[in-house]
Amino acid sequence: MIDWDDVRYFLAVARGGSVRAAAGRLEVNHSTVLRRIAQLEECLGAQMFEKLPSGYRLTASGEEVLEFANQMEASSHSLETRIFGRDQSARGLLRVTLPPFLATHLLMPDLADFARLHQDIEMEILTTGEVANLTNREADVAIRIVADRKTLPLNLHGLKGPELYSSIYMSRDRLAAWRAGAADPIRWIAIDDHGIPDWAHEAEVSTTGVPFRAPDAEAQIVAAQQGIGMTKLPCFVGDADPLLARVPGTDLPMHGTLWLLTQGETRKTKRVRLFTEFVSRRLAAYAPLLAGLSVSRD
Repeated sequence: MIDWDDVRYFLAVARGGSVRAAAGRLEVNHSTVLRRIAQLEECLGAQMFEKLPSGYRLTASGEEVLEFANQMEASSHSLETRIFGRDQSARGLLRVTLPPFLATHLLMPDLADFARLHQDIEMEILTTGEVANLTNREADVAIRIVADRKTLPLNLHGLKGPELYSSIYMSRDRLAAWRAGAADPIRWIAIDDHGIPDWAHEAEVSTTGVPFRAPDAEAQIVAAQQGIGMTKLPCFVGDADPLLARVPGTDLPMHGTLWLLTQGETRKTKRVRLFTEFVSRRLAAYAPLLAGLSVSRD
C-alpha cells in the first residue's frame, strides 16, 4: 500500500529538483528524503528519478506518478479544508502570514490583544518574504499588500482593508545637515539589486554616490537612521520613527491595498472568523497612519 507521506517526499523532490531542496522544504535531513523515495520506488516497483550532475530528473515512470501524486495532494488539501471549515471551536491552531514589517512595526500589539482575548487559540505568525499558499493550507489567513486586485487568485475570499502609502526618508540629522549646505554623498539605500531610481537623481534632495544595499527591512531602517542616505519606507514605519524625516519633494503614489485573505471552507471556522473580524477593525482604525496622514510633513 502506498504511504501518503512517501508521496509528499516524492513531490518535494520533483518540485525542488534535488534531495537537498526537498529536505530544506520539508525540514528533514537528507537521508530521510532518500529513504522515503526508496520506499515509494520499492512499493511501486519502478525508479522515480534519474540522478544527474544538475539534480534529480523524473523518469518516465516518475512523470506518470507525478500526475497522480498531484491529484492525491489536491484531494488531501480539499478534505483537510472541508473538515477544518466545519470546526466551530474557538480552540486550536491559527496560522497567519503577513509581511515582516507589518508584524513588527504595526500589528504585533493587536496580535497580542487577540491572543489575550482568545487564550485557547494557538497562534502561529509566519513572516517570511515568501507568499504562503492558502490552498495548500500553508496558512489559514494571509494579510497581503496588493497592488492590483486583479492579481488575487479567484479561489480566495478577500476582505479589503485600507490603502498603504510610502514615502522617502532619511535621518533628521542628515536632512538638517543637507539644509545647512553639507556636501557629503547621500546614498540610495535598498534591500534588492535594483539600481537607483531615476527620480532620486532629480529630486530636491538628490542621491549621489553608489547605492548602499541592506539584507532586510530592519537593516534598511537602521542604515537610514545612521545617516547613510535616503530610502523608501511605508509611511507608518517612517513617520513613527523619531530619528527619521520625510525627504522634501519625494512623495510617492499609493504602494498598495491591504487585504485579509482566506480560502474556501477555511474562512467559515470560528477562530478564522474571529481573527479576520478583529484585525479588520484594527486595520480600519489605522487608515490615516497607513495613508501617511498622521503627521505633518517636514
